[in-house]
Amino acid sequence: MKVILVDQRHGHTKTIVLNRWLKGLLSLCLLGAPVAMGYFGYQLAVSQNARMLTEETAQNWDQEIKLQAEQLDEIRQESEQQLEALTLRLAMLQARLVRLDAVGERITTIADLDDGEFDFSQPVAIGGPGTGNSQAFTTAGFMNAVDQLERQLDDRQQQLEILEGLMGDRKIQSDVFIAGRPVDRGWIASRFGQRPDPFTGRPSFHAGVDFTTGRAGADINTVAAGVVTWSGPRSNYGLMIEVNHGSGFTTRYAHAEKLFVDVGDIVKKGQNIALVGSTGRSTGPHVHFEVYKNGRVVDPAAYIHRTAR
Repeated sequence: MKVILVDQRHGHTKTIVLNRWLKGLLSLCLLGAPVAMGYFGYQLAVSQNARMLTEETAQNWDQEIKLQAEQLDEIRQESEQQLEALTLRLAMLQARLVRLDAVGERITTIADLDDGEFDFSQPVAIGGPGTGNSQAFTTAGFMNAVDQLERQLDDRQQQLEILEGLMGDRKIQSDVFIAGRPVDRGWIASRFGQRPDPFTGRPSFHAGVDFTTGRAGADINTVAAGVVTWSGPRSNYGLMIEVNHGSGFTTRYAHAEKLFVDVGDIVKKGQNIALVGSTGRSTGPHVHFEVYKNGRVVDPAAYIHRTAR
């Protein structure tokens, strides 16, 4: 192998002949230089990484991991507290729904609605085709829905309670409203006013209306709700019951065979309080019915033919 050297100043050239061992040494130098540079670069990088992975770095990483664990624990505790609060809130809403169902059932009873028309023990029958655009609730959207439901329950509860109060007052007024007959079956044998006395035949004043059933033992029922102020024998009336209905109204049911209520009892409209008999000044089984308004006896006919409220 020959190497030609050129002198640019003087223009001379010089030829050097390389023998085999010089040629091998030059080749080794040319090929080994990149390898040596790569090795030294690797060693430099390893030494730098070794300096970076110090004890202080490890401590910093450990502290950061602990901090992240504490943050995760706080998030978990906060989530559990929010879940407990939401569970309690839902339980309160469920309790309020139970109360609303009870109010609704009372209103249904007071209003005398058909059975099954408003059955609060069954879920509401609703439905319809889906639009296919249903979306899942977000956390904020879910809480807004719960808030809206709570407001609606407040509004419905107030409305139902007001309605229950109004219907309760109306029910009370209807119960104390005097209307109807004291017996389910029978006919009027003697009306209110002047008539021949059944024992003497002389004209006399009849203070009530006599209903005859043709037999003893028929039910005598109240024509309105009230409080029993007399229950027992009374001169000429035989066994008699007197009921005070308030607002100045009182009714009497006389000549009974048997009495079922005592003084101080509260009776409902249409309640069976006695049985038809023929006690006292009577010619046969019947019920003598009287109505008093503000302490004065009045003709029961106006109340017998009333339409019940």
